[in-house]
Amino acid sequence: MNRIRLLPEQVANQIAAGEVVERPASVVKELVENALDAQATAITAEIQAGGRSLIRITDNGLGMSRDDALLCLERHATSKIQTAHDLSSITTMGFRGEALPSIASVSRFTLTTREQEPATSEATQVVIHGGKLLEVQAAGAPPGTCAEVRHLFFNLPARRKFLRSEETERVHIQHYLTLAALAFPQVAFTFVQDQTTVWRMPALKAGDGSSRLTALEERMKLLHGGGQDLIRLDAKFSLPAFHEADRPASTAATLHVWGLMGAPGVSRATRDNQYLFVNRRPVENRGLNFALIEGYHTALMKGRFPVCCLFLEIDPGEVDVNVHPAKREVKFHSEKSVRQAVAQAVRQTLLQFHAPLPCRPPESPATQSASPRVGSKPFLPTQSPAAEPRDLPLAQPACPPQPPLASGLPIPPPAFAPASQNQSVSSGIQAKPPLPPGAIPPVSPAPFAPPPPLLSVPLRLVGVLGNLYVLLESDRGLVLLDQHAAHERVLYEQMLRRLEQGGASSQRLLLPETIELPPRDAQFVREQLPALTRLGVGLSEFGERTFLLDALPPFVHAAHPRQFVFDLLDELKAAGQDVNALRLGEQTIAKTVCRHAVKAHDPLAGPELEQLLQDLRQCAMPYTCPHGRPTLIEMSFRELEKKFGRIQ
Repeated sequence: MNRIRLLPEQVANQIAAGEVVERPASVVKELVENALDAQATAITAEIQAGGRSLIRITDNGLGMSRDDALLCLERHATSKIQTAHDLSSITTMGFRGEALPSIASVSRFTLTTREQEPATSEATQVVIHGGKLLEVQAAGAPPGTCAEVRHLFFNLPARRKFLRSEETERVHIQHYLTLAALAFPQVAFTFVQDQTTVWRMPALKAGDGSSRLTALEERMKLLHGGGQDLIRLDAKFSLPAFHEADRPASTAATLHVWGLMGAPGVSRATRDNQYLFVNRRPVENRGLNFALIEGYHTALMKGRFPVCCLFLEIDPGEVDVNVHPAKREVKFHSEKSVRQAVAQAVRQTLLQFHAPLPCRPPESPATQSASPRVGSKPFLPTQSPAAEPRDLPLAQPACPPQPPLASGLPIPPPAFAPASQNQSVSSGIQAKPPLPPGAIPPVSPAPFAPPPPLLSVPLRLVGVLGNLYVLLESDRGLVLLDQHAAHERVLYEQMLRRLEQGGASSQRLLLPETIELPPRDAQFVREQLPALTRLGVGLSEFGERTFLLDALPPFVHAAHPRQFVFDLLDELKAAGQDVNALRLGEQTIAKTVCRHAVKAHDPLAGPELEQLLQDLRQCAMPYTCPHGRPTLIEMSFRELEKKFGRIQ
C-alpha cells in the first residue's frame, strides 16, 4: 500500500487557508487588495461581530464575467501573472490566486460580480459553503464585485476558538483599512461596523509631487486628527547597478522616498505609528525600521520610536514580495543601499526643518520693539538677573551662512549616487540655504506650507522659572526652553565640529594595554584603524590578532581603557561600517557635555540667555538634546485659552 497520496482539493484549500487566512483581518486584506487590483475607485467594508459573523467588501471595479467568476475560485487561478518571469516585476497587490478559494473553503461565501466592460444587464452570483459549490445564478447588481464572507471558520472549530475578542479583531481590521486608505487616497473608503458607519472618506486628487503629499496629509487628518506634528519628506536616489544575465550592468534603479515624518521631538513608545509602504504595499522590514532610527539619531530619545508614513517607490524587479505567505515582508536586492537611502532622506529632512535663515540687514530698534506683546509686564524671579523683558531678534548668520553641522546627524558616505535631476528633500519650509557638500538639494517649496519652525520666529524673553525653564513669548504663544538641554545641544555640536575639522588630539596612557580579539573582530578593527586614529584612539597592530592601545582622547575619562575600546567597536559594528567616524565618540561626547552644560538652578543673566538662544539657533538639530529630549516646548494661545475656559 502506498504511503504517499494526493490530498483532496478541499483539504489542500483549508491548509492554504492556514497561511492566507489567519484572522478576519486577513480576509479583509485579501478582498480589498483584489478590489484595488480591479481598479476600484470606491470600496465599502462592512463587518459584524468583529468579522466573525460577516465580512462584506463591495467595490466598483472592473468586475468579472460568469466564466471568470467560477474560475477565480479555483486554486492558483489569477489574471495578474502568466509566467514565472512575471514574479520579478509584480505591480499588483495580489498575484498567487489563493485568496478566494482559501476563504471559500473556511466560510459561507457568496460572490456577486458584474463586468464594467462590456456592459451587461445581469450579474453572476456564486454561493460556496465550506469549499462546496452550492449555487450559480444570475443576479441584479451594479457593476463591480461584492464578496460576502459569513461565519468564518464555521467548519474548523479548532481555528475559530483561537480568534480573539470581537473588539480585538475589529481593531486589526480597522488597522489594515487605515493602511489601505493611506496608500490609496485616490480611492474612497467606507467602513461600517455592526451597521454603524465608522468613517466615510471621499476620494482625493493624488497626482504627483505636492498634490500627492497634500492628499496624504488630508487622509492622516481624517484618520488620526490634526494633532500630529508631521513634516514632508521627498527624495530620490539612484541605487547601484548589479549584474544579471538579462539586464545590462550599467542599468541603475531609482528609489523614490516620500511621505510624512515626525518633526524633531515627536516620538512614540512603540512602532504602532510607523506606516511603511513599498510600491503602495504595506510591509514590515527590520532594515527600514533600523534606517528610521539611524536617520533620527540624536533627535530621538532612547526607547522611543519615530512617527512616520513613508512610501518607497522602486523598480518591481528590485524587490521580492513573494518571501512571506501573507505578503507582509519584502526583500530588496540592494538591501544595504535602500537602508542607507532611507536614513539619509530622514536625516536631511530633519536638517532642513531648521535651516539657518538667509542673510538680511539687522532690524532697527523700532522694528524690534514692534514684536508682538500680550498682557502687561510679566512677573520675573527676583533671583534671576534677567529682570527686564527683551526681544530676541531672529538669528542673523554671517554672510555666507555657516552650513549645518554634518556630524550633528552623521551622514555616511552613501554606496549610491543621488539622482541628478529630480532628487529632492522638502520639508515644506520656505527659506532653504545652500546645503553642505554631498547633501540633497531641495526643490521649490510645495504650495502647502506648515507653520515655520519655532526658532525661525521672533522670541521675547519673559523670565526664568525655577532657574531651569526659560520663559519666552512668540506671536504664536508661550515657549519654554530647558537651559540644560539647550546648552547640551550647543556644546555637543561645537565639540563634534572641532573633531570634524581637525581631528581629536590624543592623551598617552601611562601603561599601554594589549587587546586580543577573535579573527573576525581583528579584521574589522584593522579596517577601522584610520577612523579610530582620527577620533584620538591610539590603537596599532601588535600581532595577528593583538592590538596595542597607548592613547585615548583627552575628553575621555575611562577607568578601564580596554572596555572603552570594546564599547566603541560595538557601537561601530551596530551602526555599520559606512557611518561617519565621529559616530564612534558621540556617546562619550554626549556624556561629557552633560557634565559641563549648565545645570538646573544655575542662574543665568539676561545676556547669557540671549547668547544661549542664538547659539541654539545656529545648531543643525536645535530641538533636541544629544539624548533626544526636547529643548523647547510650545503652548499656543489656543491651548492656553482652552485651559482658561475662554474657548471650548
